[in-house]
Order: sequence, then C-alpha cells, then structure tokens
Amino acid sequence: MTSLRPKIARMRAARSAQRGVVLFIALIVLVAMTMAGLAMMRAVDTNNLIAGNLAFKNAASSAGDAAVEAARAWLTGKTPGELEADQAGYYANWQPTFNPKTFPWSANGMLVGTDSNGNTIRYVAHRMCNESAKTIDETDCVKVATVSVGSTKGGGSYGSAPLAGTSLVFYRITARIEGPRFTVSYIQAFTY
Repeated sequence: MTSLRPKIARMRAARSAQRGVVLFIALIVLVAMTMAGLAMMRAVDTNNLIAGNLAFKNAASSAGDAAVEAARAWLTGKTPGELEADQAGYYANWQPTFNPKTFPWSANGMLVGTDSNGNTIRYVAHRMCNESAKTIDETDCVKVATVSVGSTKGGGSYGSAPLAGTSLVFYRITARIEGPRFTVSYIQAFTY
C-alpha cells in the first residue's frame, strides 16, 4: 500500500497540471474564434457597402434617361434656325475637344433637376456639325437621310425610283448624373 500512495499523488499532480494547460488552450481557441467572427462581420459589412454603392451607381445611370428625354424634347421644340447658334446647354458644333470629365457642368450644363433618389441631373447637347452658325447645308454635318411618305411599289425595280427626302442632323446628348455617396455617371445618346 505504501507504493500506491506515491502513484496516486503523482496522478493528482499530473491532473492538476493538465487542468491549467486545458484552460490555457481553451482561452487561445476562444480568442481565435472571436477574431474569426470579427473578421467575418467586417467582410459582410464591406460586402453590404459595395452592394449599396452599386445600387446607387445603377440608380444614377437610370436617371440618365430623364436627361436624354429632356434634351430630346428641348431639341424637337426648336426650329433649325434656332439650332445654328450656341445656347445654354447646347453647342451648334461637335466640339472635338469635349471631355465630359473636365467639362464645367455647373456653369454650362443644362440642369434637369434632382430626382427622388437625390441624383442631380444635367445634360449638354451637341449638333454633330463641324462648324457653328451655319445651316446644315452649308457645313459638314453628320446626317441621316429620311424619305418622304409614299411608295415605289409598281414603279420600277428596287433603287431605281428613290423617293425625295430630307436630311436630318445627328445630335449627341451627354448627361452627367451626380448622386449620393459621390456617385457620378455619364450617359451619351445620339438622336436626330
């Protein structure tokens, strides 16, 4: 029996030493799990911010349709003679050095307004002609030929009896949409 007591004492000492080591390992694992949880929360938060920014960017791009429609309505309300000179938000030539990123939008762009999403919408229209202050017949313009009403049915083969038509000038509409969270979108459309 005397030989049994030292063995029991050694076993108790080993068990108490193990309890301290297990506690230390458990604390290390707990700290590591906490760090992993924090990293996961940060990643999810970043993904939400990115998704929100993309939604703002898409809303700003969609608001460009309002600018294009406003510019088209403005252009169709003018006579060809009125479109031979520069006006606010309109240039009678294509301005080859036009750069939407460096253009002074606040001073020279036509303000459409602010939509319900907080997007400020502006546009500028360019007549696709090489020179200003001239009629479309006097200057080099990008044109599309239109045909008048009628038909060539029964009047010869295809292309041998063309209909008389007029030429319409192309216009480039550039819209700048500035939205929340510093989102900026540019939309360009051509119309005639």
